[in-house]
Amino acid sequence: MLTKIDTKLRPVEAQAEDEGTPVSVKIRERLQAARKRFYANDNIAEFVQPGELEALLDEVEDKMKGVLESLVIDIEGDHNTGNTARRVAKMYLNEVFKGRYVPPPSLTEFPNAERLNELMIVGPITIRSACSHHFCPIIGKLWIGVMPNEHTNVIGLSKYARLAEWVMGRPQIQEEAVVQLADLIQEKTSPDGLALVVEAEHFCMQWRGVKEMDSKMINSVMRGAFLKDASLRREFLSLLPRKG
Repeated sequence: MLTKIDTKLRPVEAQAEDEGTPVSVKIRERLQAARKRFYANDNIAEFVQPGELEALLDEVEDKMKGVLESLVIDIEGDHNTGNTARRVAKMYLNEVFKGRYVPPPSLTEFPNAERLNELMIVGPITIRSACSHHFCPIIGKLWIGVMPNEHTNVIGLSKYARLAEWVMGRPQIQEEAVVQLADLIQEKTSPDGLALVVEAEHFCMQWRGVKEMDSKMINSVMRGAFLKDASLRREFLSLLPRKG
């Protein structure tokens, strides 16, 4: 008799235990079971179930309250910081790090019916991210050069900005972010050549540390024809607008 009662209770007990498990733990366990990486600049949308982002928002808010309290801020009495934990949680999950938790933007792709094979440049596209070392903003501009071929998929100009927003909307290191974006555009369009240049300001250098306000970081990724053809590379770089 006891055995039968125990058997009936186990699912209820398991459900209660599951309900008490933080949603971040559940998502992490799925990632680990699938042997998937979940670094700061990885997208984990595939492992987040419907409704869990809302629960994760509550969890981050609660943890953020602890951070503010450890900073000895009176969040109960201070009218300026009473809702700061919630605002920060919403900012991270729904805005600046949204690229971690949502699927990639949908793209309408068209065949290269006119067999276009001339250099195309898109930009400057404003990029916004955050340094994964200090969570300080990275703000800058992106230029994309595409050398299509007859098999290249053509996507709308706004879609390049959408893809950039998705990749940059995570804690990033600029050098890695540019490579991630290049890989994504290469996969979506299959051009003969692809070139990306990013110029960005890093607030982890301006706001803290050396507090150098005028310094910027510029880096590039060259693929295919841009890597092999020096004249094409020079043409692309020469067409990028420079501040006078």
